[in-house]
Amino acid sequence: MFPFNRVIKTLILTDLVIFTGWGFIAPIFAVFIVRSISAGDLHVAGIAVGIGLIVRSAAQVPIGRFLDINNGEKDDFWFMVVGMGIVSFVPLGYLLAAEAWHIYVLQALYGLGMAMYSPPWGGIFMRHMNKGKEAEVWGIESSALGMGAGVAGMAGGFLAEAFGFKALFIVASTMNFVGVAGYFYIRESIAPKEGQTVAFPKH
Repeated sequence: MFPFNRVIKTLILTDLVIFTGWGFIAPIFAVFIVRSISAGDLHVAGIAVGIGLIVRSAAQVPIGRFLDINNGEKDDFWFMVVGMGIVSFVPLGYLLAAEAWHIYVLQALYGLGMAMYSPPWGGIFMRHMNKGKEAEVWGIESSALGMGAGVAGMAGGFLAEAFGFKALFIVASTMNFVGVAGYFYIRESIAPKEGQTVAFPKH
């Protein structure tokens, strides 16, 4: 039996849904910019990806430090929810984007949202994983994300050709919001203060 408790199971499943949604976008993002954005080219696509990564990388450490200073997991939970909520709106923003700077702003928001999401997600995940099963649990998490994003990536190009970019962006955004909603399933299992624990079913 997989070493899952309710928190770990929920975090893995919501991550799978969220990053499968982004997997649909990954293979067509540069093509979307070239075809749909004014003066869009591969240079614009590269800058856009870079902005998202730089903003995320710059913001993650101070956010993580802030969350560590404040005891308990409630702030971790809400940062995770709000961060992924911001990320969830980004694909909808692509629907309205017409200029390169629109994409740059959206990518900066994506980076900020991911910076708010990743540190608390990792902190909650590590604190709730089954002791002695850490490597296995991380392996299952990584494999689930890889499989979901891989399958979505292979399908993304075909779906974009069949239904257009807008359909994929709506699907990705919807899957992100479903993931955010899933976090509330474990809200009562989040410890309010350092050292406290909350009982929850193991499976």
